[in-house]
Amino acid sequence: MWKTILRRIILMIPQVIILSVLIFILAKMMPGDPFTGLINPNQDPAVIAKMKEAAGLNDPWNVQYVRWIGNALKGDLGNSFIYKLPVATIIGNRALNTIWLSLLTVIITYLIALPLGLLAGRYKDSILDKVVVIYNFVSFAFPPFIFALLALFIFGYRLDWFPTTGSVSSSVSPGTFAYFLDKLYHLILPALAQALLATAVTIQYLRSEVIDSQSLDYVRTARSKGVPTNKIYTRHIFRNASLPVASQLGYEITGLISGSVVIEQIFGYPGVGKLFIDSILQRDYTIITSLVLILGIATLVGTLLSDIIMSIVDPRIRIQ
Repeated sequence: MWKTILRRIILMIPQVIILSVLIFILAKMMPGDPFTGLINPNQDPAVIAKMKEAAGLNDPWNVQYVRWIGNALKGDLGNSFIYKLPVATIIGNRALNTIWLSLLTVIITYLIALPLGLLAGRYKDSILDKVVVIYNFVSFAFPPFIFALLALFIFGYRLDWFPTTGSVSSSVSPGTFAYFLDKLYHLILPALAQALLATAVTIQYLRSEVIDSQSLDYVRTARSKGVPTNKIYTRHIFRNASLPVASQLGYEITGLISGSVVIEQIFGYPGVGKLFIDSILQRDYTIITSLVLILGIATLVGTLLSDIIMSIVDPRIRIQ
């Protein structure tokens, strides 16, 4: 198992190299430059030219790439042109917020999806099943930005149940229990909005697997032995039906980390997604390239994580 994991990690190295080259070239093809927003009618063009020269933006792209990737291997992702801070520091501060948002979203997603998928599959064609199927279709078809805006308008502005922006109140002292509760309070609405739309795939997977498992031999054997119906569904059918769901867990986590751009932007949540959009608008190449590279690596790690989770959950599958 460990040999296979090591081999997969080694195979990821050329993938990361190709990904980094593509990211760097595409970033350089973007119109404008980091100093575009700093130019005003009274600014001397010679000063702008000197700033570009000092930043190394006039060097050939391959020279800039080698310099960038060499520093990245040392942990130096460069400095932000806009924030005037190390990129690693900026991303580190924002990444923690996104990770907490993603973890809470995953928890809420499975708390909703697993019971609904199991019940819908168990009581196929019942009123409950039809309600779950309708909810599934609506959540799958609903545009995330529309749903997030509605949730923000209703529960944030109209009912005033949750904060409408930020990750924590400025009046709370860091390191206290009140600080933790306040951060959790700011997380609930964006995490819930994202989770309600993320349950569709899990519910559909689980419902289909439960329906298919009801006619298998091991279920008929359990019924013939007098095993209670609830135990058949919770201990036998659910365990086997949840395998496809477990195999997607790694993709779910990394997908939420990289796919929370819309939610963070609408709720004004200071995470990686909002930082990414702001960096694109401001032509901050160092942050753009670093973020896309990190999220690309996270996606590759997610595939490996899914394989490991699958081998742990299903005793019949072992990585040799």
